[in-house]
Amino acid sequence: MSDSPHLPEACDLLIEAGYVVPIEPHAVVLEDHAVAVRGSEIVAILPRAEARARFRATQVVSRPHAALMPGLVNAHTHNPMTLLRGVADDLPLMTWLQQHIWPVEAAVIGPEFVADGTTLAIAEMLRGGTTCANENYFFGDVQAAVYKKHGFRALVGAVIIDFPTAWAKTDDEYFAKAGELHDQWRTDPLIGTAFAPHAPYTVNDANFERVRMLSDQLDMQVHLHTHETAQEINDSIKLHGQRPLARLDRLGLVNDRLIAVHMTQLTDAEIHLCAERGVSVVHCPESNLKLASGFCPACALQRAGVNLAIGTDGCASNNDLDMFSENRTAAILAKAVADDATALDAATTLRASTLGGARALGFGERIGSIEVGKQADLVCVDLSALETQPLHNVLSQLVYATGRQQVSDVWIAGKPKLVQRELVGMDLPGIIANARQWRERIRHIRA
Repeated sequence: MSDSPHLPEACDLLIEAGYVVPIEPHAVVLEDHAVAVRGSEIVAILPRAEARARFRATQVVSRPHAALMPGLVNAHTHNPMTLLRGVADDLPLMTWLQQHIWPVEAAVIGPEFVADGTTLAIAEMLRGGTTCANENYFFGDVQAAVYKKHGFRALVGAVIIDFPTAWAKTDDEYFAKAGELHDQWRTDPLIGTAFAPHAPYTVNDANFERVRMLSDQLDMQVHLHTHETAQEINDSIKLHGQRPLARLDRLGLVNDRLIAVHMTQLTDAEIHLCAERGVSVVHCPESNLKLASGFCPACALQRAGVNLAIGTDGCASNNDLDMFSENRTAAILAKAVADDATALDAATTLRASTLGGARALGFGERIGSIEVGKQADLVCVDLSALETQPLHNVLSQLVYATGRQQVSDVWIAGKPKLVQRELVGMDLPGIIANARQWRERIRHIRA
């Protein structure tokens, strides 16, 4: 019984942390606070002592040396390609893609490859504090089922591309499968669906117009690589007489459903167009650096009012799913590109990789910040390690000094997924063994 005249409220989970980083309000750190969870939802954020008095929790998790923050949102991934980590490195984009990745994919892509690669990626993401991914790969039906099986939040893209693959042979088949994917998952609390036309150089005008029409009808996001390299821009001008963004605008796709990935080649006018139309831009700094694709003007986009998100891209071009590393690279690179040390500060970077990503995916009302009524997608980061001492500034430490190995606990929709660094409900030795057998299969294919 409480000393209060009222009985304590029941809740399922009370997480006490040395620091709560809610993201909204911006740049706030709440010291010695707790977050109460009932079912899948956050029901209160309050000082620890008040939380103990107000709530009778089924479980109390106390992390006095940790920062509790929203789960990171990896806003652009090709997670089955985790099985292609290290297959082809140190190459420019089109050589990498056309001479190495596509031929290997043609030999291995199928439901088994997609399921096993997605499972490996989920385990890696959870251990790194990522609780939601924006997926762009073939066999979306298989991916969605695997994400659902492991209770992982995802926006699963239905790929549209102008040539036959193991997933679909004709334009009509690609669109039919996109419709089936949407119909199957449209009411699911964890899994959403989007159109994922591959890129302006692999999708024709008629298919883009079809994507736009169906996106409008079904209220689906459109997840698209665009303005990734200078070559893409030059080729578009030769073929279409327009830069890719102008072509997409002509086709009606530059709107608040567009998730534009990479965007390394932008004019000031294009930046302002994105801001006016509500486009979300996903910055993938490490992949772009590794492929020498160019530099996304992240600071200029953010200051213009564009919703900025952060993604790792796939493991074949990054080569990891480490959003802590991606945040640090994004923040530091933005300063060099803008020639401004104040560009993309720590708080703004964390916002991009949480709430910015959530909003890009159309999930902003559900996740991305620690607010009452939102889903309890939460991550504890242990800041007691030598590498994060002394702790002068929590936000700075999370972006510039923290490694993903400091993630101790993860919850998605209030359910534990990582407890004291141990994955819940996933067979880690089995996942590693499975990845090794895929290595042997791929090695044999490439021999």
